[in-house]
Formats: sequence, structure tokens, C-alpha cells
Amino acid sequence: MENSFETLIASYIESKVGISQHFLSDELANHLKENLLSLHHDNKLLTAGTGNADKLIHNTAIRNDVIYWLDKKNNNAHENAFFVQIEAFIEYLNISCYAGITGYEFHYSLYETGSFYRKHLDQFQDNSSRQFSMISYLNANWQEHDGGELLIHQLDNDQKISPTQGKTVFFKSNELVHEVLVTNERRMSVTGWLKRD
Repeated sequence: MENSFETLIASYIESKVGISQHFLSDELANHLKENLLSLHHDNKLLTAGTGNADKLIHNTAIRNDVIYWLDKKNNNAHENAFFVQIEAFIEYLNISCYAGITGYEFHYSLYETGSFYRKHLDQFQDNSSRQFSMISYLNANWQEHDGGELLIHQLDNDQKISPTQGKTVFFKSNELVHEVLVTNERRMSVTGWLKRD
């Protein structure tokens, strides 16, 4: 597990975008995907918005995915296993990089065919608690023609990242403008933020 943590941190230090190809095991990714699809079948996913609190806006011209927030109160064994891994990563990050992370929040995200999320930053204008963004993908056998890449905009080198199962992407929430390109297949992830109070 620590190898994937170090890979994520080392690649982040090198290029401002950390990538670990196997942060999630196939077993855990499959369980999370099954849970996401079950929640979707039961109509428990909600239309995603932008902004926070009373500034939340739903605009399908900006983003049109659906989400479901993970919560320990759900007492789901696989979500809890994901939380255990995230908490271990936070401990590793705080010890090795003095990051000062004190909390986190994550949701499932599902993009149906034709869905996208236009250019944005992850940190709210009136709340700087989100320090790092993390996306873990749940898409087995993803092909280039399936689209749905995460496109991260940098001054000298835009980076396009395919959403393949097990891969996790990690970057500073207030630094990198990014977008989800139009997907040609159903695209699933666990997306969230490491936070500092």
C-alpha cells in the first residue's frame, strides 16, 4: 500500500499531478462499482451542482454527472475499506510532507454517455478547506475511443488522463484548472478532497 502512496506523492512533486495506476485493488474497485450501480438503480444518485451551501447551482451546461456522498454512517463494508485506505494515505502524507490534512469528503460520480464537466477549480471562493483533490476510477477495460478523460490545464503542459480502473489522480485543489471531457461510455469514479480545517 505504501508503494502506491509514494508513487502518488512522488509524481505529484514532479509534475503537480500525482498518478498511481493501482491505488485501488481490482477487488475493491469492483465492489465500489457494484455499490455505485446499485445506488443508481435505486435512484439514490443526485444531479451534481457547482458551488457550496446556499450558492449551489445546478447547470447541466457546466456539468451533468450524478453523485452520491460516501458516509461512514452508511456502514457499507466496501466504502469503509476505502476510508481506511484514504486515512492511511493521509497519515502517510502528513508524516512525509507535513500536509496538515485533518479531514476528507468523497462521493461517487457517474457520467452517462454524452456527459462532461467544463473547466473549473475544485476550491470554493469562500472556503479554502479543500487542499487536495483525489479521483479514483472504477472503469474496467476502458479504451481510448471511450473518451471521458480528465484534462488538466497547465501553462506548459496540458495533461490528459484516461479514467481506467484502479487509477487514482491527486493534485492541489486551488491550483489546477481541469475538466472532464465528453464520455462515450458510462464513466464511474470515487471523487473527493483532502481537507484542512
